[in-house]
Amino acid sequence: MSKNWSSTLRLPKSTLPPRPLPTQHKEYIKKCADDFYKWQAANRPADDTFLLHDGPPYANGSLHAGHALNKILKDIIIRTKVQQGQRVTYIPGWDCHGLPIELKAVSTEQGKTMTPHAIRQAARDLASKTVLEQMNSFRTYAVMSNWENRWTTMDMAFEINQLRLFQKLVSRGLIYRKFKPVYWSPSSGTALAEAELEYNESHISKSAYVRFPITKDSTAIPGLEGFTGNLYAVIWTTTPWTLPANRAIAVHDDLLYHVVRVGEDAYLVAEGGLERVAKVLLGEEETPEILATVPGSQLTQLQYINPLQGKAAAPQPFIHGHFVTPDSGSGLVHCAPGHGFDDYLICKDLGIPVSAPVDNDGIFTEEAYPDDPSRLKGIPVLEGGSAAVLELFKDNVLNVHKYKHKYPYDWRTKKPIIIRATAQWFADVDNIKELALKALEEVKFVPESGRSRLEAFVKGRSEWCISRQRAWGVPIPALYDANGDAVMTEETIEHIISVIQERGTDAWWSDDAHDPAWIPASLQGKGPFTRGRDTMDVWFDSGSSWTQTDRQADVYLEGSDQHRGWFQSSLLTRVAAMAVQGPTPDGTTNAVGLSPFKTLITHGFTLDKAGKKMSKSLGNIISADQVMDGSLLPPLKVKNKDRDPNAPPPKDALGPDALRLWVASSDYTSDIVLGEPVLKTIHQSLTKYRTIIKMLTGSMEQSARTTPLTALDHIALVQLKDTMAEVERHYKNYEFNKAFSSLNRWIANDLSAFYLEALKDRLYCADGGGVLEPIFMGFLRMLAPITPVLVEEAWEHRPAWMKEDPSILHPLHQLYNSPLIDSNRLRYDEAVLRKDIPVLMETHAAIKAASELARRGKVLGSSLGCSVVINAPKDSKALSVLQKYKDELDAMFVVSSVDLGGAIEGGPAWKYVQDFEMGGQGCQAWVLPPKDHKCPRCWRFVAPAEDSLCVRCEDVVGEGVQ
Repeated sequence: MSKNWSSTLRLPKSTLPPRPLPTQHKEYIKKCADDFYKWQAANRPADDTFLLHDGPPYANGSLHAGHALNKILKDIIIRTKVQQGQRVTYIPGWDCHGLPIELKAVSTEQGKTMTPHAIRQAARDLASKTVLEQMNSFRTYAVMSNWENRWTTMDMAFEINQLRLFQKLVSRGLIYRKFKPVYWSPSSGTALAEAELEYNESHISKSAYVRFPITKDSTAIPGLEGFTGNLYAVIWTTTPWTLPANRAIAVHDDLLYHVVRVGEDAYLVAEGGLERVAKVLLGEEETPEILATVPGSQLTQLQYINPLQGKAAAPQPFIHGHFVTPDSGSGLVHCAPGHGFDDYLICKDLGIPVSAPVDNDGIFTEEAYPDDPSRLKGIPVLEGGSAAVLELFKDNVLNVHKYKHKYPYDWRTKKPIIIRATAQWFADVDNIKELALKALEEVKFVPESGRSRLEAFVKGRSEWCISRQRAWGVPIPALYDANGDAVMTEETIEHIISVIQERGTDAWWSDDAHDPAWIPASLQGKGPFTRGRDTMDVWFDSGSSWTQTDRQADVYLEGSDQHRGWFQSSLLTRVAAMAVQGPTPDGTTNAVGLSPFKTLITHGFTLDKAGKKMSKSLGNIISADQVMDGSLLPPLKVKNKDRDPNAPPPKDALGPDALRLWVASSDYTSDIVLGEPVLKTIHQSLTKYRTIIKMLTGSMEQSARTTPLTALDHIALVQLKDTMAEVERHYKNYEFNKAFSSLNRWIANDLSAFYLEALKDRLYCADGGGVLEPIFMGFLRMLAPITPVLVEEAWEHRPAWMKEDPSILHPLHQLYNSPLIDSNRLRYDEAVLRKDIPVLMETHAAIKAASELARRGKVLGSSLGCSVVINAPKDSKALSVLQKYKDELDAMFVVSSVDLGGAIEGGPAWKYVQDFEMGGQGCQAWVLPPKDHKCPRCWRFVAPAEDSLCVRCEDVVGEGVQ
């Protein structure tokens, strides 16, 4: 006679929905992010703090997955610190000045007619709007922060701090103005720092071999005493447009140079470049005739004429250049000190003048060709400039060809830049370089490779061009006299700061050019002074952000591109402002603590599923919203027949936790892929987490707090303890992907496949005991930094008896290592248990393997449908351990009975065996048919007769347990 026993079982009853409800995200985020940040600020100790200083995102456009990666990594870090008992400070900031915002706020044509004040207002409005939009997006990722006290680089307080910092650098002699070549972007109309460049590997230049006539008596060269023809120097250039600024030809003293006859004339060519140049001069077939060979040092006696200098052109020198090699071109290098860094340095030392006849828009001025200014004036140097110059050279052009090579581009406009001499403001990096490198010795780098990368950028830099020719930015506080000479002292800057505090930064541009209020008393009456119009490099803006805090930050975290950007500018400005510039009496340089950061963490870029870096030009940008709303995955399959067939299929939306788990599961120290395959794995993990939480919240009983613990419970607690320690170690080392892996491994191997599987019988059919509550709390603590919304939701759906107990702390408020269970309840010696667990696990694995053989033989379904015999040698460790837990082995291994040793008697209907080894000794696990009948309530084969209850179920049902 059959009976329905389900009403007598303790089946899980949880209110947790199978999938998160989007309508509740906002409420959960408020609790686990906004409210939680305020809670920790009030409840964690003030004398144990952790400061993560925000690398300001740029207030220009919508956010993408890369922004989410950055902010979520920071959020995971500060949440782990709260768990470890620290009070965290994380105040978000935004970078708001600079060209991209200015260009977006004001079109190029419109900007030409607008006043600087109008440009600044439009840019400020755009930046302000974008900051709010980005902030609201960040908050949907469950990022906790002090949002109300956010800062931006356009705040008055920030600008004053920045000007004070600049003033300190001026007082230390680290700021100067110089007319010299800089990277110049015609498309942006401003100077650029090296950090603002990107390199196009496929740039095509119009390259040319050009000759210059040598004027001095060629008989100065041995071997040419009787030569009567013209002698020329051959140069090769990839930038013919720079030839109007040519002021010298560089040779190398130690190279050999040939004089090659071509008809009646002769040409100077380096020995190593002869084969290349001979093809240009003579063609493929003809063999060059060498008239003489001389060292480069002898050529510096010669002079030549640059035809573009006009009829009044003075002869120009040959000079030694350390950078000259025979590996390309002719081995003679055209030097234009106004358009090249090496050229400038070598010509400066020799007193050779600098010329750069190109304006801010990259267009030739009338100085480019004095004889007939109209021939070049008004021509863009990058668009027709080279062709126009070569046309003027006429017969002196030997060859023109296209040349593909790496060339610097403006990283914002994506257009090529030029090198152009202008008067700019510079910060002296050379003077503080060693102190900066010394400061980095105290810094921890994650990954460690970031150290050599940042050091290389610092070592390779001697000065920093900090001035920009734009309206939207912090002004460089310089006054200029009638001759255009700059006046900048501590006193003048102090006065300018006082006026800005009274009138605002915009007044620097909007006030009358001759307003005396801007002139300090010491300069009054000493001639007219005007205010400069240069603004500071935005890297100086964001690099000044360490002044927002009163201490060294524990962590800076940004993308790997910031080694040459924000990381470097922050380090240099802090060292410049705070370092003791000479040895102190005790011989130190005060380098400890000079770095703005104690730990520097670098993450990679986000890639699409094809492994390509996300960019607007490729159209493969993925927004964080697409991850959260599930639109990157196939829609869910809905079984509901009543569903409107015309309605779009529902998306697999798992909310901010899906986005956060993608971040946590990735090795952020390299580039990170985001696409459907990755997200499918993430969704599987999240679904597994929800399934376990639903089971735990539906099965936890208050009575389990006093129910005696079994060996199985103790093993589960040891496994939980070990996993939590492993996860904590990975969190502390900022290895979140390893923490994710450790957590998932515990879930799959220890929790789901072992403990919960073994506990179900006791949980549903017996006393409802076990250690589910400690597991629930430990699980949520491990999840708290990475999926706080899920933790908040799990807490909301905890059993009613837990809600009624005020002594139970919210999982987010708990300390990670606080006890999970009363130690008085533990009756097993943990050290002994740890030695026994491997034996139990090996035996468990052998039984599973033998059971699988039985399933393949189609004689076994549920593992409860068998009995087990374990054979182990007498006096073996295995047998000793198994005998210790004999009464629990059937429950632990989820079988109906376990016997230790003995022969397999009676010729069972079937039997399967798995051999295994323990301590070097052979053992066997036999799986056999069950001995007794199936209990209809608990399904164990331990009932005395068919359709009758087992003894335990009879007792439970007899007690009226519902």
